[in-house]
Amino acid sequence: MNDRAKLITKIGATAVALVIPVVTYYEGKVNRTYVDPVGVLTSCSGHTGPELKPGQTFTDEQCLAQLEADLTKHSIALDCVRVPVTDGQKAAFLSFAFNVGTGAFCGSTLVRKANTGDMPGACAELSKWVYAGGKQLPGLVKRRAAERAMCERDL
Repeated sequence: MNDRAKLITKIGATAVALVIPVVTYYEGKVNRTYVDPVGVLTSCSGHTGPELKPGQTFTDEQCLAQLEADLTKHSIALDCVRVPVTDGQKAAFLSFAFNVGTGAFCGSTLVRKANTGDMPGACAELSKWVYAGGKQLPGLVKRRAAERAMCERDL
C-alpha cells in the first residue's frame, strides 16, 4: 500500500483532499533543497530529514511522494485526539501537526481542549501558533487562519 492509500485509510479521502492543498500552499513547493526561515535544510513542501543534502533537486512526483509520506507519518498525531472530529478538523490538525511536530501537537492546549469536548476552544488555539524562531511570521498567521477556518467549518 502506498503512502496516499495509507493516509486515506487513516484519515479518510475527504480529509486528504483538504489537507494536501493547504499544506502545499502554505509550505510552498521548491523542487530542491533549501534552508527554511529557522535554518533547517528542507525540500519540496516542507520535507526535512537526514537524507537531505545541499544542492539536491526533485521532480514534482518526488515532491508529492515526500509530502504524502510526511503526512502519513504525522497522521499518528491525530491519535492524541480521543474524541470524534470532522474531516475539516482532521485536515486542520494534521496540517498543524505536520508544521509543529507530533510532540508539540500532542502536548498542546489544543489537544487538551479537544479531548474535553471544547472543539471551538481547540480550533481557536491554532491562532496562537504563529511564531518560529521567536518571531511572528506572516505566513504562519495566514496558515493558522486557514487551518482555523477548516477546523471551525463544521462546528
